[in-house]
Formats: sequence, structure tokens, C-alpha cells
Amino acid sequence: MLAVFTDKLSSYLDEKEVAKIQRAYTYSEKCHSGQMRQSGDPYITHPLAVANILADMHMDHESLMAALLHDVIEDTGVTKGQISRRFGRTVADLVDGVSKLTEIEFETKAEQQAESFQKMTLAMSRDIRVVLVKLADRLHNMRTLGGLSPEKRRRVARETLDIYAPIAQRLGINDIRIEFEDLGFAAMYPLRHRRLREAMKAARKNRKEIVTEIHQAIELRLQHESFDAVVKGREKHLWSIYQKMRSKKKSFRDIMDVFAFRLVVENVDDCYRTLGMMHNIFKPVPGEFKDYIAIPKANGYQSLHTVLVGMHGVLIEVQIRTREMEKMANY
Repeated sequence: MLAVFTDKLSSYLDEKEVAKIQRAYTYSEKCHSGQMRQSGDPYITHPLAVANILADMHMDHESLMAALLHDVIEDTGVTKGQISRRFGRTVADLVDGVSKLTEIEFETKAEQQAESFQKMTLAMSRDIRVVLVKLADRLHNMRTLGGLSPEKRRRVARETLDIYAPIAQRLGINDIRIEFEDLGFAAMYPLRHRRLREAMKAARKNRKEIVTEIHQAIELRLQHESFDAVVKGREKHLWSIYQKMRSKKKSFRDIMDVFAFRLVVENVDDCYRTLGMMHNIFKPVPGEFKDYIAIPKANGYQSLHTVLVGMHGVLIEVQIRTREMEKMANY
């Protein structure tokens, strides 16, 4: 795992920065020596996994050092001063910031949400990287909930759905938000999650032909216009389906009757030209067009959204964006 991590770092960081991260790993491994996770794995596997998540996001070397050291103040008796002398003040501040976020304890859910958002906002104003390390820490904890009691699993899942998923959404880190929501859903409501997942598998088989037909119609039109675009079928994730079923009081079939596609193009001009093509192939649904390119969402998200009436009368949700917008939306 360490070798794969080092290779990943070398793909975008220079040698000196990689060497500093390796030093932080060695120090963390020594500090956590003899400590085990509830799963039975050596404790060092957790900070290494957190650093790996941040490396996938191409975070800087100081963030990765902080990720490797994020539990040493809390769990090993090492002081902020010792980290500062060894790895510099910036890394020490990041580690201290993550430790302080971890210490938050609450009496009530309302107090928890208000206080957490205040603490997170304060951490963001000082250094956004504190929050990113904390999100990666929570993501690995959510991926490894198996060792906890059912009651603790539900508590951690609830906190993740109420606090961490919305923060990931506000920051525009869509991949992490979706994983938080699906892992949280599975831990909070295991039976509902399992039933919905099985219904999704069955629906996917029934929908295969119609999805292929729509996909081909879109691609043929783009080819006819000599247009370079990537067409992706986009599946709604389980938590989103569950929330829509509850809030709109709709059946699973009603939600799944909407087919979703994403078109990724080269530039902003191409986004609007592609939109025109889509409105030529399929009839747009009045009032369902949103232009988040001209007016981006608060978290920086940009895309064109439209809903169309496709063949057989099915509804098609289409998102159109550039590669840069796609990267921004996910990371």
C-alpha cells in the first residue's frame, strides 16, 4: 500500500516534497506503534488511507503530511510544538486544527449541527485544508464502519449525513458527498438500502434497451454535426432516490422513469450549441431548463441542465458541461 501511495505522489509532486511526506509517514508509524484499529488492523493503515484519499485529489505535500500525522496529538501524547519543530509550523497548525474538530462533543442534534458548522467555518477561514483532511478522515472511517457496534454505526452515519455530506456539497466535492450519502444510508437503514439496491439492479436490466436507444440517438446526432462530445449515462445514487421518494411521496417506479445523461464538451460555446442540438432531437419540458454556467451555484458548480421528452414518452435529464467543469464538480 505504501509503494502504491509513493508512486501516486511521484506522479504530481517533486522529489523533495515526496521525501517530506515519507518522513511524516515514518514518524506517524513510530508514534502509533502497537496501536490497533477496532477492525484489528495496525493503526497506521488509517492515516495512510486518509493521505491516499487526498493524494487522489492531488492535494499539496503539507496536507498529506498533516493527514499522516492527524491523530498523533490526540492519540499518542505528541505535542503541537514537537510537530512544529520537526515538520514546520504550517503542518503543525493543520494537525492541531484537525484534532480540535475531532474533539467536538454535543448534547443535542441541533447544538451538534450549529456548533459543527461554526467550527468548520472557522477552520475554513484559517485554512481550508483542515476541513479537507477532516473530510478524508471521516470518509475512511465510513468505509471501515464494520468493526463498530450497530448503535455506534448509526450515530456516526447520522452525523455524516447531517454534517459532513452537506459540507462536501458546499465545497463542491461531489464524489465524496455521494460516497458519504450512500455509506451513511447503508449504515443508518441497512434493510431499506438493501431493498432499494435490489430494486435498482432489477430496474437496470429492464431499462438497458431504452438507455442504449437514447444514447445512440444522441451520439448519432453529435456525429452528424461533427461534434466532439463524451456521452455518459448517469445513474442516480441510492440516497438521492430515497430522499426523492420521501420528500415527493413518489414510488420507486416514478423516480426511475427519468433517464439521466451527461454530455462533456470542449468549451462553453460547445455547451450552448449542444443544448440546441438536444432541443432539436427531443422536445424540452417547459420550466425545466437551468443555466448554471451563466449563474454558477454558490459552491462554484457550473453546468447546463435540461429535461426532455424522449422516445416512448420517457423523460430524459441532460447535463451539459466542459471537461474543466466536470473536474470541478467532482473534486
